[in-house]
Amino acid sequence: MSIRVSSIEGNGQFLDGGSMFGNAPRAVWEKWISPDEQGRIPLACRALLVEIGSKKILLETGIGSFFDPKMAARFGIQNYGRHILLESLKSLGIDQSEIDFVILSHLHFDHAGGLLPTYEEMEKGKKDIVFTNAKFVVGKNAWKRAVEPHFRDKASFIPGLTELLESSGRLIIVEGKEGFAVDKRITFFESSGHTPGQLHTLVRGENSSVAFAGDLIPGSSWVHLPITMGYDRYPEKLIDEKKEFYETILPKNGWIFFTHDPKWVAAQVQCDEKGKYSPVALQEHWSHFQI
Repeated sequence: MSIRVSSIEGNGQFLDGGSMFGNAPRAVWEKWISPDEQGRIPLACRALLVEIGSKKILLETGIGSFFDPKMAARFGIQNYGRHILLESLKSLGIDQSEIDFVILSHLHFDHAGGLLPTYEEMEKGKKDIVFTNAKFVVGKNAWKRAVEPHFRDKASFIPGLTELLESSGRLIIVEGKEGFAVDKRITFFESSGHTPGQLHTLVRGENSSVAFAGDLIPGSSWVHLPITMGYDRYPEKLIDEKKEFYETILPKNGWIFFTHDPKWVAAQVQCDEKGKYSPVALQEHWSHFQI
């Protein structure tokens, strides 16, 4: 059975470039992504739609537009007041009600905020998760972290979201590598350098494969092993996990999908004779790309 994947744009945001490139000096990272006058860089918050036959699986939901105006301004939310993820799905002829599964790598607001209605809609009383028929897949360790966050990253989680997911009756908490709860062609890889229990989805097609990098590799500029974020919980651990990901998880000629890269949605990775990993065959957009 063929598998089709499509990049689904959500609301973008702006975040401090120094925080996004924690261990790299500005003189280096501003050559990769130009900052604005406040030192912030543009970031996508995109999802990946996986279609296996009639089954529709959405990998993450982006940041959405749930923040109040003050917080939205702080995080530079783009197209505030609109739910760009839902609009992007509709541009492909897909309604939110048709999504069968939403797989969440972790529950930080820029990866799970798209589960919620817009701020204006919530102010008018609309409180339920927008995907009315989907089952929600979260890793056991990522779920535990969201329920009991550390003081360092407590602000990264959305108050009340775990209760909403639990009360939906459609929450699936997974443990281990197999994704049989979703489809036999899906497996998982867990990393903890960014946040404990981050779940990366690997989709294996007949001709190729796609790995959802999440915040392990936010974009093409972070493919290089030493580059980490100031938001990462354990940067050295993350570097080791990236190397493991390249060497043992990602199949040869497999694609890495980037959720935060402002331009590129996916790439393949090559390693030179000095052991440096670089992105190649960069892709700017996917629409019904067959793997």
